Amino acid sequence: MDFDNYQKEARKTAIYPNKDKNFIYPTLGLVGESGEVAEKIKKILRDKNGTFDNESKLALKKEIGDVLWYLSNLCDELNFSLSDVAKDNLEKLKLRLSRGKISGSGDDR
Repeated sequence: MDFDNYQKEARKTAIYPNKDKNFIYPTLGLVGESGEVAEKIKKILRDKNGTFDNESKLALKKEIGDVLWYLSNLCDELNFSLSDVAKDNLEKLKLRLSRGKISGSGDDR
């Protein structure tokens, strides 16, 4: 599956208040689901000494999928194509790499 198809299909399952005029809902969902990913990883570090067994990986995969869903719907709310966002991000990173600025901080390095 490519990003464009994913975005189209994910949008069909987007049911939330003021859809198409509500970037806040998917933003909050994105933050919440990202937190769930972090929590699962934290518990793997704490309870399993950092060992990612198959069960842990599958649980993380589900949460990462939720992150993707909210990201996709945030893109829709902002009239961005998820594939364009991905492409632009890779171009930005390649440019930073070519200039030796891949590490460090700041958006415009």
